[in-house]
Amino acid sequence: MTTTDMPRPLDADAEQPVSRQRPRTAVGGGIRRAVPATTLLWILAFLYGFPVLWFVLSSLKPASDLFSYPLTLVPRHPTLSGFKAAWDSANFSQYFINTAIVCVITTILTVGVSCCTGYALAKYDNKWLKVFFLCILATTMLPSEVMLAPEFLVVRNLGLYNSFAGIILPAVLTATGCFMFRQFFLTVPDELVEAARIDGARELAIFARIMVPLSRPIMLTLAILSFQWRWNDYIWPLLMLNDPNKFTVQIGIQSIVGAQNINWSVLLGASVISMIPLIVVFLVFQRYVMSADINAGLKD
Repeated sequence: MTTTDMPRPLDADAEQPVSRQRPRTAVGGGIRRAVPATTLLWILAFLYGFPVLWFVLSSLKPASDLFSYPLTLVPRHPTLSGFKAAWDSANFSQYFINTAIVCVITTILTVGVSCCTGYALAKYDNKWLKVFFLCILATTMLPSEVMLAPEFLVVRNLGLYNSFAGIILPAVLTATGCFMFRQFFLTVPDELVEAARIDGARELAIFARIMVPLSRPIMLTLAILSFQWRWNDYIWPLLMLNDPNKFTVQIGIQSIVGAQNINWSVLLGASVISMIPLIVVFLVFQRYVMSADINAGLKD
């Protein structure tokens, strides 16, 4: 007796293609929920962006059209004379170099010190560290103007008056940077640190090879913020510097303002010029600011 393998009939349900389309009601409901949020975001973008657009377009107007009635958004006779006059009236090349030196050095030191401090505050259990963290947060409750006088006396007594070091050193440790890194390192699982210790890694190796790469998004975010803070800083450099060859951009812009009158076309042109480095820094580094996978290296 012989047997033959007969092909099994395909199941009727298997022959039918599986539909992967979402129900129309779910799609419609998602769109209806997204419309109010999207509309609100567009309104906020317009409210924040319109003054900036007016400011930039006004820098292209001649001085005679800035206060002409009725006011117009688009310049009737666009010109770059304000930019040229601003560049010629102030030593902007030297101001840019001075400000770039201060911003780059301060940003590197701020990110490094804040990263080390945030890691210690997050991963080491010590009551004195908690007290130190509270002292750091307490500095955010005081206006910066209150601390100007004691900071100035300390820097002057250290012999750092009228120097870039006098501007850089007081700005290295920031409560915002320490808080950002501490909160980030608290989200890193302790199992990752313990696993590295079991493998024989030392504390410095754990910090340099594990924690620093994980904190790259926070580092770049703080770098952008620190660069912006130092570039726009005006009060502290004004107090610390009296040599025109060491002035920063913001002091240079203030020097354009006359005692009796203000050439608004030149002032607007100088202000737009000072914004260019900040825009470039943000456009270059903003794509690197993304969420990090802090669970990398851990098994379920």
